[in-house]
Amino acid sequence: MADDVPSGAAPLHTDGSLDARHDRPSLVGFIADAKSEDAIREGLTELAAEDLDLRRGGIRAAVTAMQRQATPKLLIVDVSGEERPLSALGDLANAVEPDVCVLVIGDIDHVDFYREVTRSMGASEYLAKPLTRDTVARHFGAFLSGQFRAGPEVALGGRAVSVTGVRGGVGATTIAVNLAWNFGISLHRHTVLVDPDIHLGAAAFLLNVQPGPGLRMALEMPERIDALLAERAALPAADRLHILASEEKPSATANHAPGAAAALIEALRRRYNFIVADVPFAPVPLYTDFLDLVDQRVLVMEPTLAAVRDTVRLLTLPKGLRQDQRAVVVLNRVGMPGGLTRRQVEEALKMKVDVAIPDQPRQVGNAATLGEAAMKSSAGVRAGIQELTRQVAGVRILDAVTSQVSRRRASTRTERKGWFSKRGATP
Repeated sequence: MADDVPSGAAPLHTDGSLDARHDRPSLVGFIADAKSEDAIREGLTELAAEDLDLRRGGIRAAVTAMQRQATPKLLIVDVSGEERPLSALGDLANAVEPDVCVLVIGDIDHVDFYREVTRSMGASEYLAKPLTRDTVARHFGAFLSGQFRAGPEVALGGRAVSVTGVRGGVGATTIAVNLAWNFGISLHRHTVLVDPDIHLGAAAFLLNVQPGPGLRMALEMPERIDALLAERAALPAADRLHILASEEKPSATANHAPGAAAALIEALRRRYNFIVADVPFAPVPLYTDFLDLVDQRVLVMEPTLAAVRDTVRLLTLPKGLRQDQRAVVVLNRVGMPGGLTRRQVEEALKMKVDVAIPDQPRQVGNAATLGEAAMKSSAGVRAGIQELTRQVAGVRILDAVTSQVSRRRASTRTERKGWFSKRGATP
């Protein structure tokens, strides 16, 4: 696939690194005070291959900046004076690419706080003030010089969600498109929408994006997939929303190589906070691999007896290794002419549906014609997608009081072990 990279582009890295990306700075720091900035500059200048981009400001300034610019490979943030530093680090995690190496400094000198930052939050290192040049060089220098790299056991990366219609025509692609749009556009998360159906997939069409050959080629040659290539194959629908899809002739044979889904998702996790895959249910190894590899499945149904039957059957599928919860059930087109009521559907399922979205054919049809997300013009769709986002994002905020440091803070966690891709953190 390297032959298909535009001429003049940087070489690909088969280890999955993003070092070749021209838009990605090596290091950016947000430091709240002059003395700490001087210590960091003096401690790291000799190790840096380029000028250090150190800016005055704390963690909130970092969050604001990272929502507007490319994520650096190494990010230094200052949580001094922040009332809820762990919550702020959680906000930062949602604004940066998953593989960023985050180094934290602050004014809390306590082992419990260090453990929270480096273990629960996944930052690579934490140093308490006051800083010295030697301390910075000793503890931060190895990260800048590249001695510590993220390994597969700690590069947890982004969260993958599959959206599957229990039968054709229930609106699963519309749900997947709007979910990805909400993550990428409304919430400013780095998001990719994947449509593995290279013959009849419509995800790119619904956002007015012309598919390219990148996805098909990646699925045929997974051994050549890395994070940089995955990003180049994805087409931009907006600044933080990309689409990975192909459109092949119906007569074309899909030569999906074994392990293609795993290689692709692993590469995408390094680049994106959220991966939304519009996965049809069919006895195709590629599709079943996607369903097994994601963190959360979503099943989309409509209020008909046939959809109820198929939903019950698909809920019995074994969970994937990363899946702690059963599939989220979305009842789409509530109130459609001739359809069952929500109560009738839930009685037939013998369970509550998780999300209900009203039938709004005019708004959804107009959005498809215009190539935009239906939730922009439909309050009912917007409310349903927002609730679905809450249920599949895998993030929860826990407030806790730590008496040892005598301050109230929020502990922001995910169902994974940490936020960031940890590089050489203390075990």
